[in-house]
Amino acid sequence: MIKKILIVVDSINIEDSSGSKANVALINNLQEAGFEVLVYHYTRKNINLKNVNTFEIPEIKSNISYFLSRSQRVFSRHFKVNLAPFFEKRFGFSFTFFNDIKSISSALKKQSFEPDLVLTLSKGASFRPHYAVLKLPHLHKKWMAYIHDPYPFHYYPRPYNWVEPGYDFKELFFKELSQKAKYSAFPSQLLKEWMSSYFPDFSKTGIIIPHQNEKYEVQNTSFPSYFDVSKFHLLHAGNLMKQRSPEGLLKGFILFLENNPSAKEDAKLILLGDASYHTEMLKQYNIPEIYIHNGNKAFDEVYHLQKNVSVNIILEAKGEISPFLPAKFPHCVEADKTILSLAPYYSETRRLLGEDYPFWSEVDDVKKIASLIGKLYQLWKQNPDSLLLSRKDLEDYISVTHLKEVLKKL
Repeated sequence: MIKKILIVVDSINIEDSSGSKANVALINNLQEAGFEVLVYHYTRKNINLKNVNTFEIPEIKSNISYFLSRSQRVFSRHFKVNLAPFFEKRFGFSFTFFNDIKSISSALKKQSFEPDLVLTLSKGASFRPHYAVLKLPHLHKKWMAYIHDPYPFHYYPRPYNWVEPGYDFKELFFKELSQKAKYSAFPSQLLKEWMSSYFPDFSKTGIIIPHQNEKYEVQNTSFPSYFDVSKFHLLHAGNLMKQRSPEGLLKGFILFLENNPSAKEDAKLILLGDASYHTEMLKQYNIPEIYIHNGNKAFDEVYHLQKNVSVNIILEAKGEISPFLPAKFPHCVEADKTILSLAPYYSETRRLLGEDYPFWSEVDDVKKIASLIGKLYQLWKQNPDSLLLSRKDLEDYISVTHLKEVLKKL
């Protein structure tokens, strides 16, 4: 039976990415579930988690990898030449990556905790904790590799189409990982199936641990100037990558206003998060009924808004399938406000909400988006409480209780 868990993670700074928020929520819920948890993190910042034992992994600064990584940075800064693609084609990864791996693996070799399970968590395209544990065979029989996104990048579904330098090295890395880790874990069923099509061992070792609902307490309960709690607000919170365009949503909202002129008095669409790929397009929507913040906002502010808006929006890329479970999904479920899902027909969000869930549309179906916003607005006018999500099944799915049950079955 699993009682003690060693967690190896990139970062526990919830302000640096949605991935870190998801990882911290999982860590806290493992602690709340009654497991003895020790966290080795490479945040390189002094951060403590409430009721959780943490150890900040120091960066090694006395080896050839560190020297080469810093020399490369100085060269690139001085001569304005990016050498990273050149080296990654030949070695698979950057010198910084290799030094980070050595730093993490060295710290793990020295630790004396005797875990029943070693859980590696990462964010973005890092997977540094996974690579470090792969190099420590004595941990493989206890290892659970958590795969938060497809990897390498060329295994992302379209419209993502980026092939990284050194992709063949990265493929080999993940093939070894899939064969050596005793368990693999995925936040979504579709992601497990997707990755198993490339690495068949995942189909045998894989379990589903969805992103967790963490009972976060808001520190600042005052509302920002762009928000009025008495009005009808739709919120999209999160980065809008190149492939995740909000244009269909914006056009749909404008069409909704044209169809419902009186809504201009009490309806607003709010977009919060980095949208640098769409800067020029967003300039076309400079109207009072739309508020766009192209940049990061403090998690505390965003989380507070999610719990008080009328509708939370989950917007995904246009494509045939979206196997991702967005890290903000648990926040939207906990907020207990209707979710407007803009995603492919085959998506994990839609799978969880259910085929009969009424407030779903393809991301570029402007007329349907306008129609759905119109229906939501009319429901809100009749009774704001009619927009409560009220999905006990989803609350249970992302709960500590379900997490404990999943791990008990191992």
